[in-house]
Amino acid sequence: MQVKFAQPCATLPATLVLAAIAAAALLAGPSPARAQTPVACEKIDHKAMTALVCRVDMASADLRLFLNKPSGNPFGGFGPLRRELETRGKSLVFAMNGGMYHEDLSPVGLYVEDGKRLKEANTNAGPGNFHMLPNGVFWFGEGKAGVTETKAFVKSRRKPSFATQSGPMLVIGGKLHHRFLPDSTSHKVRNGVGVRDGGRTAVFAISQRSVTFHDFATLFRDKLGCNDALFLDGSISSIYAPQAGRIDFLFPMGPIIAVVE
Repeated sequence: MQVKFAQPCATLPATLVLAAIAAAALLAGPSPARAQTPVACEKIDHKAMTALVCRVDMASADLRLFLNKPSGNPFGGFGPLRRELETRGKSLVFAMNGGMYHEDLSPVGLYVEDGKRLKEANTNAGPGNFHMLPNGVFWFGEGKAGVTETKAFVKSRRKPSFATQSGPMLVIGGKLHHRFLPDSTSHKVRNGVGVRDGGRTAVFAISQRSVTFHDFATLFRDKLGCNDALFLDGSISSIYAPQAGRIDFLFPMGPIIAVVE
């Protein structure tokens, strides 16, 4: 914005000049360089896949876990969660299905919401992706997030504000899960979460098409810079990212990871 004066600036009192500059700054608004976006999404190509990747700034985002409505029944999807938040004067900014669940939509493993442990960690071996050990825990709170192998998490006695267990781990200390094969014939749409920047950034990704565990894991390690990443689910993978032009309402789900404001 250009400020025009009725006479040369040199002849104006210094206080008037300062007032005019201050007024111009207020009208111009904050500098775009200083604006912080809690969630930033983009499409990223890796190997033969394209993934929608959303990075969440843990310092500025209000990241939470949701499972049940005030009535005690599961939300079951992004739509009911969005409507409930609106009744509280809040809005849904970003969301992703957040871990495996039973037919009644209750979590299969550890689930912590607002510091309350609603389900204990599940360290049992068994069939299915969840029990493809090692599995892990995505935990967060107080501006920091982490992905930790389940037994290590239990041993740490960590008490985060939020935590959800799923499996298998995709990346563990920079190494891929030992059971992932480059030539696997198992192809599914998959979603997961990793952490970087010392836990200051949570990185969520969902494949646009069916991919192998191996390729999806290398996306987090080699493209997104995550030394630790966790598989959240496959086939029913869903995301709510209006900033990226994508809102899924296709599948019932259990735990939901969401950014609200």
